[in-house]
This record gives sequence, C-alpha cells and structure tokens, in this order.
Amino acid sequence: MSTTTAATDSINPTNTRIGWIGTGVMGQSMCTHLIKAGYTLTIFTRTQSKSQPLLNMGATWAPSPHSVATQSDVVFSIVGYPSDVRHVILHPSSGALSGLNPGGVVVDMTTSDPSLAVEIAGAAKAKSCSAVDAPVSGGDRGARNATLSIFAGGDKAVISRLQPIFALLGKVNYMGGPGKGQFAKLANQITIASTMVGLIEGLIYAHKAGLDLSLYLDAISTGAAGSKSLDLYGNRILKRDFAAGFYVNHFVKDLGICLRECQNMGLALPGLALAQQLYVSIKAHGEGDLGTQALILALERLNNVSLESVPTSVQKP
Repeated sequence: MSTTTAATDSINPTNTRIGWIGTGVMGQSMCTHLIKAGYTLTIFTRTQSKSQPLLNMGATWAPSPHSVATQSDVVFSIVGYPSDVRHVILHPSSGALSGLNPGGVVVDMTTSDPSLAVEIAGAAKAKSCSAVDAPVSGGDRGARNATLSIFAGGDKAVISRLQPIFALLGKVNYMGGPGKGQFAKLANQITIASTMVGLIEGLIYAHKAGLDLSLYLDAISTGAAGSKSLDLYGNRILKRDFAAGFYVNHFVKDLGICLRECQNMGLALPGLALAQQLYVSIKAHGEGDLGTQALILALERLNNVSLESVPTSVQKP
C-alpha cells in the first residue's frame, strides 16, 4: 500500500498486506476475521505455539515486529502493557516502526498511555509513516463476533482509509488526534469499573435477601439496571466461569493508567479508586489471570459469603 495507493484506492486484500503483533485472547479472533476476508497476514507473538491456529489458516510467521513490518503495509498491535507497546513498536532495531516502509501505518489497539500514543505518532511521522491509537472494547465475545467498539485517535483521513479493515473487527469511532483514542478507552474503562462493582454488589445483596439469582438477573436485564457488563458476565458469574475474556491483570493496568491521568488532570474519581483497589485485591490473591467477572471473589471475601453453592433456576445459555 504505497502512499499514492492509500490515498486513492480503497483498501482491500489485493493491495494491502497486514501485519499483526499479539495473538492473545483478542488478537486470535481478530486475525481470524482478516484471514477469512482474504487478507495476507504476517504475525508475531511472544509464544509462537499460541499462533498455530492462525498459521494453520494461512498466516505467515515472522520472528520479530521489525520482520512483520518489512512484509506489511499496515501493522496492528494488541499486547499487554505500555512497556510492551513501546518495545514492539519503537525499539530501534526490533520494533515495527524500524521496518515499516514510508507510507505505512501502525495501529496500536492496546489500552495504553495517551502520551505514548502521541510519541508513537510523532516517531511515525518522522519516518513518513502514520500511526493510529485504536484501543477496543467488547471483550472476547466482541472480538469473536466482530462487534468491537474501536476508539480511534490520529489523522482522520488515515483512519477513514483503514475503514475496510476496521469494519471486519467492529465499529470504528473517530475520537480526535493522536492519543484521543486512548483517552476515550480510559473513560470507557472508568465506566465499566463502577458498573462491575454495582453488578457484583447487587448480586451479593440479592443473595443475602434470599432471591433466586438467575431470576434476579433476568428481571433486571431489561430495566434501567441492564448493561453490557450484565449481558456478558451475569451468567458467567453464576456458573463460576472466571475464564478471561479480559484479564484482571490487564484491567488493573488500565485502571492504574486512569488514576495517573486523573492525577495529571487534578480529578478526584472515588468510584474509580475503589474499583481499582478491589481488583488489586484479586491480583494479590494470585487471581490476576482470571477474567474481570472474578470481582465477585473480592466481594464474597469482604462479606464472608459465597454464591458458589446457591441453587438457581435454569439459566439462559
């Protein structure tokens, strides 16, 4: 995808090679959609065996982010922490930006520091490339169903050109210049944090009141208390299904970034601070690799109750 092609032709599998860094819970499903759409995909992840299903589908393995970029026109990354983002994109010899040709685009979908997104955009511009910060929301189900909400920051024209790729993953929302995608995702995480606390506290209260929890969740799902968090995690909590659609470890990281940004802005957000402390307590119990719905464990311990053996009516699948 040369600069001329990118500016005049719609991106499609015949003119655009895609690189992907990070094939974890989210990346695996997202890459699958791109391969099925016919795109040539070159991938790198720290543990090669985890990418085997994608290799079996026709993706090509590269030994480093730099190598991915040399074979790609657009490089996506979705990794764990800001330090990982810095390493896979900005490392002077092995990072993606060091291998990207002029006119190329790097798209970071990790939830990360807004200031790092601005730094990456500046480094990309210096190489006659473009960078977009595009963190996502929707969890593992959104990734599987291609219904992710994508918060995009950067050059609006570049993001518009990437629309055919974004459309295969979910809905892209333009939020502004570099870093604004990250700011939007952090605001999203603040909203989710307090929503999850409310969902869990409601379950604990309903349990103590002797309600059938399955009937309770079904009843509130269509009222004002209904939420995406309830839809995604309500029945998982009742089934003690704590498999990660989004890791507690990563949510603690996100909320930590939110708190640092609040300090920079002079904001006091007590709901955010409380949620972060509850999630840190889960991590302290060695449960950081569970999903965010494991917040129930913290509230159960706090109240010396357990929903584990509570009989419920037949639950919806």
